[in-house]
Amino acid sequence: MVRVIEGERQQAARGAPSVLELGFAVYAAYHLLLGLFMAIAPHAFFTAIGPFGARNDHYVRDVATYNLAFGVGFAVALRRPSWRVPVVALATIQFALHSANHLADIGAAHPTWTGYSDFFSLAAATALLGWLWRAAAKESRA
Repeated sequence: MVRVIEGERQQAARGAPSVLELGFAVYAAYHLLLGLFMAIAPHAFFTAIGPFGARNDHYVRDVATYNLAFGVGFAVALRRPSWRVPVVALATIQFALHSANHLADIGAAHPTWTGYSDFFSLAAATALLGWLWRAAAKESRA
Protein backbone atom coordinates (compact mmCIF):
# COMPACT_ATOMS: atom_id res chain seq x y z
CA MET A 1 0.00 0.00 0.00
CA VAL A 2 2.81 2.40 0.89
CA ARG A 3 4.53 1.63 -2.42
CA VAL A 4 1.33 2.42 -4.38
CA ILE A 5 0.85 5.74 -2.57
CA GLU A 6 4.51 6.65 -3.07
CA GLY A 7 4.23 5.80 -6.78
CA GLU A 8 1.18 8.05 -7.07
CA ARG A 9 3.08 10.91 -5.41
CA GLN A 10 6.04 10.46 -7.74
CA GLN A 11 3.69 10.43 -10.74
CA ALA A 12 2.09 13.72 -9.66
CA ALA A 13 5.46 15.38 -9.01
CA ARG A 14 6.94 14.41 -12.38
CA GLY A 15 5.72 17.35 -14.40
CA ALA A 16 4.86 16.81 -18.09
CA PRO A 17 2.21 14.17 -18.74
CA SER A 18 3.26 10.84 -20.24
CA VAL A 19 1.64 9.36 -23.35
CA LEU A 20 -0.24 7.02 -21.01
CA GLU A 21 -1.59 9.95 -18.98
CA LEU A 22 -2.54 11.77 -22.17
CA GLY A 23 -4.44 8.68 -23.36
CA PHE A 24 -6.31 8.45 -20.06
CA ALA A 25 -7.15 12.17 -20.22
CA VAL A 26 -8.47 11.82 -23.78
CA TYR A 27 -10.65 8.83 -22.88
CA ALA A 28 -11.89 10.60 -19.73
CA ALA A 29 -12.92 13.64 -21.79
CA TYR A 30 -14.41 11.46 -24.55
CA HIS A 31 -16.59 9.46 -22.17
CA LEU A 32 -17.68 12.46 -20.11
CA LEU A 33 -18.57 14.56 -23.17
CA LEU A 34 -20.33 11.68 -24.93
CA GLY A 35 -22.24 10.77 -21.77
CA LEU A 36 -23.35 14.37 -21.27
CA PHE A 37 -24.38 14.67 -24.92
CA MET A 38 -26.42 11.47 -24.66
CA ALA A 39 -28.05 12.49 -21.36
CA ILE A 40 -28.86 16.07 -22.36
CA ALA A 41 -29.81 15.56 -26.01
CA PRO A 42 -30.73 11.91 -26.67
CA HIS A 43 -32.59 12.75 -29.89
CA ALA A 44 -29.61 14.68 -31.27
CA PHE A 45 -27.29 11.81 -30.29
CA PHE A 46 -29.56 9.29 -32.04
CA THR A 47 -29.76 11.40 -35.19
CA ALA A 48 -26.06 12.26 -35.39
CA ILE A 49 -24.30 9.16 -34.04
CA GLY A 50 -26.60 6.24 -33.26
CA PRO A 51 -29.27 5.94 -35.97
CA PHE A 52 -29.96 2.22 -35.42
CA GLY A 53 -33.54 0.96 -35.18
CA ALA A 54 -36.24 2.94 -33.42
CA ARG A 55 -35.23 5.88 -31.25
CA ASN A 56 -35.66 5.38 -27.49
CA ASP A 57 -34.52 8.35 -25.42
CA HIS A 58 -34.67 6.36 -22.18
CA TYR A 59 -32.21 3.75 -23.46
CA VAL A 60 -29.90 6.42 -24.83
CA ARG A 61 -29.83 8.08 -21.39
CA ASP A 62 -29.27 4.64 -19.77
CA VAL A 63 -26.17 4.13 -21.95
CA ALA A 64 -25.09 7.67 -21.07
CA THR A 65 -24.70 6.54 -17.45
CA TYR A 66 -22.15 3.91 -18.52
CA ASN A 67 -20.17 6.48 -20.49
CA LEU A 68 -20.22 8.91 -17.58
CA ALA A 69 -19.03 6.18 -15.18
CA PHE A 70 -16.14 5.29 -17.51
CA GLY A 71 -15.28 8.98 -17.82
CA VAL A 72 -15.07 9.33 -14.05
CA GLY A 73 -13.01 6.13 -13.84
CA PHE A 74 -10.49 7.39 -16.41
CA ALA A 75 -10.32 10.76 -14.64
CA VAL A 76 -9.64 9.13 -11.26
CA ALA A 77 -7.01 6.88 -12.88
CA LEU A 78 -5.11 9.99 -13.96
CA ARG A 79 -4.38 10.74 -10.30
CA ARG A 80 -4.35 7.17 -9.00
CA PRO A 81 -2.14 4.91 -11.14
CA SER A 82 -3.41 1.88 -9.21
CA TRP A 83 -6.78 2.40 -10.98
CA ARG A 84 -5.31 2.39 -14.49
CA VAL A 85 -5.17 -1.32 -15.29
CA PRO A 86 -8.69 -2.15 -14.02
CA VAL A 87 -10.30 0.89 -15.69
CA VAL A 88 -8.62 0.43 -19.06
CA ALA A 89 -9.19 -3.35 -18.97
CA LEU A 90 -12.93 -2.90 -18.51
CA ALA A 91 -13.07 -0.17 -21.14
CA THR A 92 -11.16 -2.32 -23.65
CA ILE A 93 -13.53 -5.24 -23.11
CA GLN A 94 -16.56 -2.95 -23.41
CA PHE A 95 -15.23 -1.37 -26.63
CA ALA A 96 -14.47 -4.81 -28.11
CA LEU A 97 -18.01 -6.00 -27.35
CA HIS A 98 -19.47 -2.73 -28.63
CA SER A 99 -17.41 -3.11 -31.84
CA ALA A 100 -18.73 -6.66 -32.32
CA ASN A 101 -22.31 -5.41 -31.89
CA HIS A 102 -21.73 -2.71 -34.50
CA LEU A 103 -20.17 -5.23 -36.87
CA ALA A 104 -23.28 -7.42 -36.54
CA ASP A 105 -25.51 -4.42 -37.38
CA ILE A 106 -23.11 -2.70 -39.79
CA GLY A 107 -25.71 -2.31 -42.54
CA ALA A 108 -28.64 -1.41 -40.26
CA ALA A 109 -27.82 2.27 -39.71
CA HIS A 110 -29.52 5.07 -41.63
CA PRO A 111 -27.68 6.34 -43.58
CA THR A 112 -25.74 3.12 -44.12
CA TRP A 113 -22.29 4.76 -44.13
CA THR A 114 -22.68 5.61 -40.43
CA GLY A 115 -22.78 1.88 -39.60
CA TYR A 116 -19.39 1.42 -41.24
CA SER A 117 -18.00 4.60 -39.71
CA ASP A 118 -19.18 3.59 -36.24
CA PHE A 119 -17.70 0.10 -36.52
CA PHE A 120 -14.28 1.17 -37.81
CA SER A 121 -13.95 4.04 -35.31
CA LEU A 122 -14.89 1.71 -32.43
CA ALA A 123 -12.44 -0.94 -33.65
CA ALA A 124 -9.64 1.65 -33.84
CA ALA A 125 -10.51 2.91 -30.34
CA THR A 126 -10.45 -0.69 -29.08
CA ALA A 127 -6.95 -1.16 -30.49
CA LEU A 128 -5.77 2.06 -28.83
CA LEU A 129 -7.31 0.99 -25.52
CA GLY A 130 -5.54 -2.36 -25.83
CA TRP A 131 -2.26 -0.50 -26.24
CA LEU A 132 -3.06 1.67 -23.19
CA TRP A 133 -3.93 -1.47 -21.21
CA ARG A 134 -0.57 -3.01 -22.07
CA ALA A 135 1.28 0.23 -21.21
CA ALA A 136 -0.60 0.58 -17.91
CA ALA A 137 0.18 -3.03 -17.00
CA LYS A 138 3.85 -2.47 -17.81
CA GLU A 139 3.87 0.71 -15.71
CA SER A 140 2.27 -1.08 -12.75
CA ARG A 141 5.00 -3.73 -12.78
CA ALA A 142 7.77 -1.13 -12.76
